[in-house]
Amino acid sequence: MLMCGAPPQTPTLPPNVDVTKETVIYGTVSKDDAPVPGAYVRLLDSSGEFTAEVLTSATGDYRFFAAPGDWTLSVLHNSGSARRQVDAAGPGLVEASLQLS
Repeated sequence: MLMCGAPPQTPTLPPNVDVTKETVIYGTVSKDDAPVPGAYVRLLDSSGEFTAEVLTSATGDYRFFAAPGDWTLSVLHNSGSARRQVDAAGPGLVEASLQLS
């Protein structure tokens, strides 16, 4: 079994998160309309540099707490991959689901 330092994810935010002050990029990873658990989702900054990585939950959910700005999401899984640009203009929730191909 592969191990990484990515914290496990859950589909709901902790109660202490204030989305008026924090930027949260979140979504689900799916393939053929089914959630993909155990996928590695990477957050890359505007220059393409690695910033963070999380592992999707049993329901395919992931989330990042990030600074406002332009980001790229990259998903790695044995059943496919996906990439998506995300513009997180400011504090709040930024939904960015990904479909593996």
